[in-house]
Amino acid sequence: MGLSTTHLIIFLVIIIVIFGTKKLRNIGSDLGGAVKGFKDGMKDGTTEKTAESAAPVQQVAGAAGAPKDTIDVEAKSKA
Repeated sequence: MGLSTTHLIIFLVIIIVIFGTKKLRNIGSDLGGAVKGFKDGMKDGTTEKTAESAAPVQQVAGAAGAPKDTIDVEAKSKA
């Protein structure tokens, strides 16, 4: 039991009568602006992430004389 074309046309006519064409036009433009803003935000978000990943990463230097394959760890003793 789906909606036929006749049902959809009647539904649209009722909506136009209730809200009016001016209000529906404003709702449509607001919705279009929101979608455009969302798409622009998604594009801005991806460019910010690529800019952050392109920045050099600072590494903390260990002991000056320690070999590179050595892990420097502090162990706590049980008292």
